[in-house]
Amino acid sequence: MRTTVDFSPLYRSAVGFDRLAALLETAARSEGPTGYPPYNIETVGENAYRIEIAVAGFKPAELNIEAKENTLTVQGSKPANDEPRRFLHHGLAERNFERRFQLADHVVVTGADLADGLLSISLERQLPEQLKPRRIEIATGAPQIKGSSKAA
Repeated sequence: MRTTVDFSPLYRSAVGFDRLAALLETAARSEGPTGYPPYNIETVGENAYRIEIAVAGFKPAELNIEAKENTLTVQGSKPANDEPRRFLHHGLAERNFERRFQLADHVVVTGADLADGLLSISLERQLPEQLKPRRIEIATGAPQIKGSSKAA
């Protein structure tokens, strides 16, 4: 049984956190009854990540990866198979899918690779120079006041 959570109190009592509340709401709704296809998210460096999605049976032309704003969407579409096939056991899922991942600010997709039935998507946090920490030099000597001049 799935319990729904009401996030509306967050909208009433917090200012400027509407994006966070929307992310929580989306996360609560997004995981449906199936976890297809299964995936891993791992850290591969200080600012590097990898998402691995099990896409056995999909060709690169049947997969679509799109990064828009802070959302990464991975879709798989299998063409209709009109050939009659008789299975003794049919355990491989060959259905269409769509997976969405919320990305933090400044996280960009740097590449994708399909090997051995695993789609690997590389991501990296790329902070702009103005957001990186910087060292502030400390001046020594008498403080200088702008706009004042001493008359001798």
